[in-house]
Amino acid sequence: MYPVIKRFFDIFFSLFILFLLLPLFIILFPLLRFTGEGYIFYYQKRIGYNNRIFNIIKFATMLKDSPNIGTGLITLRKDPRVTPMGNFLRKTKLNELPQILNVLKGDMSFVGPRPLVDKTFEPYSDHVKANIYKVRPGITGIGSVVFRDEEKLMTECEGDPKVFYNTVIAQYKGDLEMWYLHHQSFKTDIFILFLTGWQILFSESRLINKVFKTLPVNAIINKVPSK
Repeated sequence: MYPVIKRFFDIFFSLFILFLLLPLFIILFPLLRFTGEGYIFYYQKRIGYNNRIFNIIKFATMLKDSPNIGTGLITLRKDPRVTPMGNFLRKTKLNELPQILNVLKGDMSFVGPRPLVDKTFEPYSDHVKANIYKVRPGITGIGSVVFRDEEKLMTECEGDPKVFYNTVIAQYKGDLEMWYLHHQSFKTDIFILFLTGWQILFSESRLINKVFKTLPVNAIINKVPSK
């Protein structure tokens, strides 16, 4: 029953948000058009509901050929491939707003496991890969909140960032998304939406650990004391 309620909420809320943010879009469109490389939207193939491929929509924040430059699909803090406008959009998470169109289409939900590209999906265990997208992927999710500053973790890690992603981040993300799969409810989704906004305003906060006390723990990622 909840998936039906959730889909109704997604449609209603996405239409409301689009109407509310229309003035912001009107401002961002020309700013993106006349900065960076002049393109507004970025489309990328992601793994979605029932492991089907779809095109995710974001505001353009990086150079067009970024996947073939530098660290590839991994973005570091102060990454030179990020445009000046893109840096602001990524920091405020405004670059994610066009995914509301993906929600309307039914590709995504507001809350769920983040949709990944093949290369970042591959490090997951077979069990996680077979089950994680039995729900629609989300604009935000438990993994997005915990890894609110993944770029910082990747920049400060010892050794190769790609190895760190595959052996530490991907494994813990898989555990988090499986936790969501077993705890999804309207209450959980509302808390995740609230925590997403909270972490943007208070990036060092560990409120999530107080709200969700049964989250899986990783000694490397969960090293910051609760506040």
